[in-house]
Amino acid sequence: MTVTTFDPVSSVSLTASAQKYFASKLVKQPSKLIRLSTKESGCTGFSYVLDIVDAALENDTVLEFGDVVLAVDSQSASMLQGTEIDLVREGVNEVVKFKNPNVVAECGCGESFSVS
Repeated sequence: MTVTTFDPVSSVSLTASAQKYFASKLVKQPSKLIRLSTKESGCTGFSYVLDIVDAALENDTVLEFGDVVLAVDSQSASMLQGTEIDLVREGVNEVVKFKNPNVVAECGCGESFSVS
């Protein structure tokens, strides 16, 4: 696995709250990592996919954030470039949010997006 140096201008980043959240999900699975990809979905085009996996795929970009290893799908990388992943509180729930500078439209419910 090749580890890419974190570059906040061109890579995906995690806020401190997102990093803490993902670390808590991986604490009992120390050999696992988080994989970020996209899939065609919804009325606008794409949705984000977060999975806990055993290993990155061959062409994934692998980023380290303390105890959290994040693999970014190579086919999704261009539409995810510059995305910040955050964990925010909405009422009584905590929700993973994506702040993606490439998004030009989102569906009304916020579940899907399109890029330019």
